[in-house]
Amino acid sequence: MNIDFIDILNNLGIVSFAVSGALAGIHKKFDFFGVLIISLVTSIGGGTLRDVLIGETPVFWLLNTQMFFLILASALFAIFFRKRLSILRTSLFLFDTIGIGLFTLVGIEKGVDLQLHPIICIALGTITACFGGVLRDILCNEIPVIFRKEIYATACISGGLVFFGLRFLNVPDNLVFIVATITIIAIRLLAVIKHWTFPPIEMD
Repeated sequence: MNIDFIDILNNLGIVSFAVSGALAGIHKKFDFFGVLIISLVTSIGGGTLRDVLIGETPVFWLLNTQMFFLILASALFAIFFRKRLSILRTSLFLFDTIGIGLFTLVGIEKGVDLQLHPIICIALGTITACFGGVLRDILCNEIPVIFRKEIYATACISGGLVFFGLRFLNVPDNLVFIVATITIIAIRLLAVIKHWTFPPIEMD
């Protein structure tokens, strides 16, 4: 895979999750520092855990100071245009959905580069996409979306399966990434629109 294309996906994911985190902080009425921290944690949380698991240290954001400026700019964008993004929950959902679509593929590609088993690659992609959101929700005193009955991690896993299915069919790499990302975003959107859920496990 072209490294520049991966960088583009990663930067787009960073922006999406940074805005998602900032909107969550704004919704909770945090101050500027609080919003910035939530934005930062949401953006780098999943990638940090991924890099630790595969032994890639220093982790990615320690080697790229420009990423902090990208996150800061994204957080400031969300703060300054918060009134235009007046439907905060809808905006948060959309940016979060785009983020998981992009970050799943970035995480999968990390595993592919290390020649790991496809199942492990999909797990890395899911961790990259979901763990930042888990930290965001915990810090905002919310039950993480991934632990609710909503379709979330399942969308990431489905996109991963599409990714490897298309690679098996020798589809060009860039097209594989685009189709798999769209698959994740589409499943997440449809799950919310159509109210697709898994039943919660309850005590008898």
